[in-house]
Amino acid sequence: MNSNEETLGDPVSESVGRVLQVIQDRLGAEKVDRVWIFPPLVRGRKEWGLVAVSGHTEDSSLRVLYTARYTAELTGNGITFDSELSLEGSAPPDRLPRVMDGVIRRSDLQLGEAKEVEILGDPECFQALVKAYGWEPPPETPEEET
Repeated sequence: MNSNEETLGDPVSESVGRVLQVIQDRLGAEKVDRVWIFPPLVRGRKEWGLVAVSGHTEDSSLRVLYTARYTAELTGNGITFDSELSLEGSAPPDRLPRVMDGVIRRSDLQLGEAKEVEILGDPECFQALVKAYGWEPPPETPEEET
C-alpha cells in the first residue's frame, strides 16, 4: 500500500482511549449516557478520529451532544496527540441514533459505522472503556510539601 493512501485502522493504538480520558476529565463519566466511536482515518503514521458523546441534562427528555475530534501521530520522539471537545446541541435520546447515521452519510471521509457503547452515567463502565482502548493515564505524582 502506498503511504499516501487513506485507510481505516489504528496505528496509534492508545489514541481512542486517550480522547475518551479527555472526555471523562472534562465532562465527568457520571454525565455520560452513551459514546459513539467512529473508526479512525489513517494516513501513514497519522490518525484522525471522532468520538460523539450524549450527556445527561436536568431535563430527562433531552441529551446534550458533544463531539471530540483528535489527531495523533507516531513520530521519532513518541506520539503527538491533540484533541478538541465541542458542544454540538441537544436532542431527545431516541433521535441520537439517526443523528449518528447522518454524520456517517454526510462525511466525505467515509468513516463507517460508529461503535455505540452505553455508559449510563457509570464511572466504572467509562473507565473500563478507556482501558479497553489502551489508555492508562500516567500515575499522579504527589505534590511536594513546601
